[in-house]
Formats: sequence, C-alpha cells, structure tokens
Amino acid sequence: MLTIFDAIPRKDRVIVALDCDRCQALSLAKELQGKVSWMKVGMTLYYAEGPAIVEILKLLGYKVFLDLKFHDIPHQVQGAAASAVEAGADMLTMHAIGGIPMMEAAQSAVDDTDDDVATLAITVLTSMDEATLARTGVRRGMEEQVSELAACAQEAGLSGVVASPREAATLRRKLGPDAYIVTPGVRPVGADRGDQNRVATPKEAFDAGASHIVIGRPITKAADPVAAFEAIARDL
Repeated sequence: MLTIFDAIPRKDRVIVALDCDRCQALSLAKELQGKVSWMKVGMTLYYAEGPAIVEILKLLGYKVFLDLKFHDIPHQVQGAAASAVEAGADMLTMHAIGGIPMMEAAQSAVDDTDDDVATLAITVLTSMDEATLARTGVRRGMEEQVSELAACAQEAGLSGVVASPREAATLRRKLGPDAYIVTPGVRPVGADRGDQNRVATPKEAFDAGASHIVIGRPITKAADPVAAFEAIARDL
C-alpha cells in the first residue's frame, strides 16, 4: 500500500534515539547534523534536562520525537501534551491502555494549537513478548492486542501508533495510508538485539509499512555514529 510518507526519502524517516546524557546527546547531534532529520528525546534525557534539550535540538535543525509515553487521567495528560507542544515537540506519545478519553484529551490539547504535531499511541512495548504480555493479565495474543489498541487510537483521533515492526504490515492495512506507524525495535543485520524482542531490520520495517523507524544503540554506541547511520541509509 502506498502511503503519504513514500514521497519522503527513507533515510529522512530514521529517528535516532538519544537515550543518553546531555553531553553525549549534544555530541551526537552535532556529529549527525545535516545527515539525520529526526532525534528522539526519551525519559532519560528529558527528565535530566527538561524542555531546554528540545529547544537546543530544534535550533540545530532537527525534528524532535518527544517520547514520554503519557499515561494518567485525561486532565493530566491534556496538560502534559500541551506542555510538550510548547516545548517544541514535533511528535509525542501516550500509552493507548490509558483509554480513549485520555487519548482524546491529549489530542484536544494539540488541536488547540496551530502546531503540526503528530500524536502517537504506544500499543505494546517492543521489549515485551507473549509471555510478558500474558503476565500483565492480557488474554489476547500480541497481534490482536496491538490491533485493538491501534483501533482505539484511531477512534480517539490520534495521528498513529508506535508498535514493533512485526505488526507494521497489519497496522498499515488497518489504519490506512495516512497513519503514522513508528517502529522501535529496529536492528541492522548483525546488531545486538539488547532488550528488544520483536525486532526487524530497517529495510524490513519500512517494507512492512512503517512511516518512521527508531534506531538508538546501533548508531549512538557505534565507534563512528555517522558511518553507522550512512550504512543503514545505504541499506534502505
């Protein structure tokens, strides 16, 4: 299925995850400037540095995926989403298991601004496998759970979802050509899986229908991050 994202080169839809401290994050951002379009700021970096780190990355020319995975009562999440937009986020996340009213509250905060910000629902974390999911009390299988939560996100009016690349093809068919489908758990051939369980290569993730892919350690822990990114870009 052709999507609205296919007009954008795949290398410009790779999001580099800065799950590190400020010093390393800024060093990586400067090294990769002009080559990478997106940076991900997650809890590790944001909780240490606050909104200022988003502003710095924006000044360096990056789009920022602010991945804080909101999960609270609707009022709190609405306020958090508004703060994320004010900080400069181009993409933000919340847990779909927070429910449709919570997701609607977040979307309403974005809709109240003139900013073009993608809102994404976390379906099931890529570190989780079937057994881990079952231990949380979920009796549905992995793909069914991801699909149901994605349907809730779509009903709430969100831009799309975060899911593993293994579910990307199913989600693309379900959500249509305009939905953001952002896939962490992406590892180049031969890379260490780390704490990820449901993984695929960058090319496999895009071929399955991902709009964007998130890659952290294979780039950020490489001896030469620029060379690591360029190798991934060539393989796409």
